[in-house]
Amino acid sequence: MKKFITGNDAAAIGAKLARVKVISAYPITPQTTIVEKLSEFVANGELDAEYMKVESEHSALSACIGAAATGVRTFTATSSQGLMLMSEIMFVASGLRLPIVMTNVNRSLSAPLNIWCDQQDSIAVRDSGWIQLYCENNQEIIDSTIQAFRIAEETLLPVMVCFDGYILSHTTEPVDIPEQDEVDKFLPPYKYPYSLDPEHPVTIGAVGVPDFYEEFRYMLQKAMLESRGKILEVGQAFNKQFGREHGLIECYRSDDAEVLLLTMGSLSGSVKEVVDEYRGHGERVGLVKVRTFRPFLAKELAEALSNAKAVAVLEKNFSPGSTGALFSDLSGAFANAKKSPLLLNFICGLGGRDVSVIQIREAAKAAMEAAKTGEVKEAVRWLGLRETMVGLRP
Repeated sequence: MKKFITGNDAAAIGAKLARVKVISAYPITPQTTIVEKLSEFVANGELDAEYMKVESEHSALSACIGAAATGVRTFTATSSQGLMLMSEIMFVASGLRLPIVMTNVNRSLSAPLNIWCDQQDSIAVRDSGWIQLYCENNQEIIDSTIQAFRIAEETLLPVMVCFDGYILSHTTEPVDIPEQDEVDKFLPPYKYPYSLDPEHPVTIGAVGVPDFYEEFRYMLQKAMLESRGKILEVGQAFNKQFGREHGLIECYRSDDAEVLLLTMGSLSGSVKEVVDEYRGHGERVGLVKVRTFRPFLAKELAEALSNAKAVAVLEKNFSPGSTGALFSDLSGAFANAKKSPLLLNFICGLGGRDVSVIQIREAAKAAMEAAKTGEVKEAVRWLGLRETMVGLRP
């Protein structure tokens, strides 16, 4: 069944189709309408679930941890400062290996106060032990939400589904909504193998004394690295049942490309148009889209990018005092490689600033120049800066 729906509705419907049993969340722009829609589903009897109203995002994720530990599907959603308030509890969820699914509608972090989109919030918690999936469009949102529950439950890792605020969350697109019986076949009823029983009380997780703590962190790391195979396997199973494939990465007109643009999220759609434009002029330009950012796909990206002469990484985040997070990780992926392309980093779209076709072309041209000369003149650039404001005192 195809409908025109927003990205937030796609996330809510995806959670409903997954037959989530406990929802706990706190409203924050631009995520709020996700949990509003889910509360409607519960109130009108469309979804048999417990909807828990709490006083903060910290409490919302804490409640999800308690529910997940009893062996039921749990879901929450947030954005920006709400995700930061959850950050303490995110480490608890992953450390306890609880398969919670969370939607994060990407929004910039304060200060200055900003309610528009960039990916700084989810990037800031990239080391919390959660799998992170990034969506290009509303179809990917609903599909990734459904897949996230199966990935989480088969890896015993929490999963965060991320998509760009307003650009997707409040924009209406045609979405193919799966039938409930088909989703039930793909995502069978879940039973957590270590669920708590009030008749037999125990403590989850060993006390983190030095004798045990390092081994537990190693096991988490091992599970994260191994989850790459499970994400791919679940994506292939989804494609077999629903006819839509969402893998670890997407390569677009990249096989013979001398210059590749690397992106995450909704920006990928705009970049594809620029790639088509260059291809129309005979320029060998392509795109590689990162869908899975955690675990980081060092091997897969090195293979996808190694034949290019230059790679331009366009990302809506930065690590203050360093580079963009994706660029930094990508540089590490090529640290010991026998063959490596030249790498350029472009910070763009912060705080909801539009990333224009002109700016994408600017990144592509810089990469093409580097490919031609074999030299990177400026490794990190910021696109679209208002020069009249640069250098002003805070």
